[in-house]
Amino acid sequence: MLSASSIAIGLTSPFLANMVSSSSFDNPPSSPDAEASDADLSWDYLNPFVIQATVGPADIDSYQHANNSVYVRWFDECARQHSLAVGIDTEEASELGYGMAVRESRITYHASAYLNDTILIANWIVKNDRKLRATRHFQIIRPSDGATLARADINYICINIASGKPSKMPPAFREKYGASIDTD
Repeated sequence: MLSASSIAIGLTSPFLANMVSSSSFDNPPSSPDAEASDADLSWDYLNPFVIQATVGPADIDSYQHANNSVYVRWFDECARQHSLAVGIDTEEASELGYGMAVRESRITYHASAYLNDTILIANWIVKNDRKLRATRHFQIIRPSDGATLARADINYICINIASGKPSKMPPAFREKYGASIDTD
């Protein structure tokens, strides 16, 4: 889970609607950047699910930019918030004995994020076999200049938490993770 110092979560469906902030952020960011529309940003696909984060001091490494491990945390938080938005509470799912575990990650870093940058982390479910596997595509954009900072494709596999072994997706996962987008 991301620390309150590094992220203010804004849930969207389709884009930055119903902004919700974490307890450390009393108000959502009010800069013009935070009010950007889909048309202003170059998303990889239509209708992204987006959360907003602010780069905090704990995110900065010795090169004075956000460390690459922080991007992985941001991707994970975006996936968790998306799951919650479609009705899959990860805590409840784990109590039922199932979860979606990362099998493979491919990340391409395009530009750096710096202290106090506001960033938008988006994801789409681009593949879902409705049996065992799903793939999410992620993109991080800095709205102040429209730069794409990173892209990732993360493959997930449904597991039985008790055994740790792959398991067929339960009906809730098949239904709520739904149709993937057409990436062809």
